[in-house]
Amino acid sequence: MVSASAPAKAILIGEHAVVYGRPAIAIPLPDIRAEVGITAGDLGSGIRIFAPDLDRVILVGATADDDPLAVTVANTLAYLGIAQPPDLALTLRSAIPLARGMGSGAAIATAIVRAIAAYFERAIAPDEVSALVYRTEVLFHGTPSGIDNTVVAYGRPIYFTRGAGPQPLHIGGPLRFLIADTGVASPTRLAVGDVRAGWQAEPAHYEALFDAIAASVDSARAAIAAGNAAALGQAMDAAHTCLMEIGVSSPELDSLVAAARQAGALGAKLSGGGRGGIALALVDPAQADGVAQALRLAGAVNVLGATLRPDE
Repeated sequence: MVSASAPAKAILIGEHAVVYGRPAIAIPLPDIRAEVGITAGDLGSGIRIFAPDLDRVILVGATADDDPLAVTVANTLAYLGIAQPPDLALTLRSAIPLARGMGSGAAIATAIVRAIAAYFERAIAPDEVSALVYRTEVLFHGTPSGIDNTVVAYGRPIYFTRGAGPQPLHIGGPLRFLIADTGVASPTRLAVGDVRAGWQAEPAHYEALFDAIAASVDSARAAIAAGNAAALGQAMDAAHTCLMEIGVSSPELDSLVAAARQAGALGAKLSGGGRGGIALALVDPAQADGVAQALRLAGAVNVLGATLRPDE
């Protein structure tokens, strides 16, 4: 058996404002992963994808042309120049919650690309992985920004501005995050549409909020480079206040953010589209268990942990 994995991701700071030309930062969550294992299939079985988490079995080549998982397999084989692949069985497992803005689709696709390359003993660079996964993201999301596939394929924080290429960030010291799941699917398109309506009605007010978020992003960028967790927490808190005023938070998210801060988190905010999904809390490792307990008591249906480690 050959296997490969890929991390989840989160928007650390800058969501919504990034649509209006401001910067944002996305981070991998290396301790929360999707994994794909490949074994030789039964003779004549073709290429089958077993996804027990989704209760699906997919026969590559016999499904609709727009099935993202089957297309990822086909695209990867074509990229590697394997015109007549052998019978294969791919098994997918993922610890990444669906519809929470954590990049589950990009992580699964990345793991598929890497596992197939490993099975055929082929090297594939991160930029090539990212390009292949972007093609899958188009099927999942229509017009993706390209951030999910970049963050997941490279496995490092990315600073990005719409219309410009993403820039990798230096990590100056370990940063420990807790990811609290509200249990509510995040309706990103609805939230984005409501923000646009608000911006059209009160452009000066919203532009000022977007500028304030951009300032928090720049503070976060400097804090990550310095490994300054306290400064990063302050930037996260400031960004969440702006997102509340923009109208994309929710009672569930605000309750989790408040509980995390009261339990000793260095900072906390919603992550992604809002109106559901997840909250991120930055914690001192010594306080992590207490903050996690507080998040569960405040209504989190699940609390996951992830650590960003310093660059070598």
